[in-house]
Amino acid sequence: MAEAIAQHQDITFVELDALNWLPNWVGLNATDPDKLEQRFRNATQGEAWIAAGSYSVQAQAAFWSKLQTIIWLDLPRHVLMRRCIRRCFLRWWNKELLWGTNRENFFTHLMVWKGEESLFWWVWTQYGRKRRDTWRCMVDPRWSHIRWVHLRSEEAVNEFLDSAFTGEGTNPAGGHP
Repeated sequence: MAEAIAQHQDITFVELDALNWLPNWVGLNATDPDKLEQRFRNATQGEAWIAAGSYSVQAQAAFWSKLQTIIWLDLPRHVLMRRCIRRCFLRWWNKELLWGTNRENFFTHLMVWKGEESLFWWVWTQYGRKRRDTWRCMVDPRWSHIRWVHLRSEEAVNEFLDSAFTGEGTNPAGGHP
């Protein structure tokens, strides 16, 4: 979604996962968070950009002070799980190259008993925490300058995208970060 909006508005798209993941699924968020924060800072130096992803601690330190809008896709857990399973399967099936040298291992994700090795486990168990953390950010005075677009259903996402691409109605993102 973020990439499509950035492309439509002809502005820079910043994919936070691409900045985090090193070969063999080594995440800077776990191994060198300061380096990840610097990567975020470098990628968001320009006037107009759209970033996709979370990494709350590093993102807040690197660029939240410059944000105008956050679009929060607060979809139901079952929708997130369905999308995650489908996306992981298709990436695995198509042998899609992710962020340099990484590829999905669908069967590893199915092994939810392995905890954090499974993306499905992570999505399921972190759902509540991520929602609580996002609500806290919405009311935190440090982020009062940010306009929040809270989309709670696939229908709301589609309506938002329709208005962003057709120009009908108001585009809550306003075409800026």
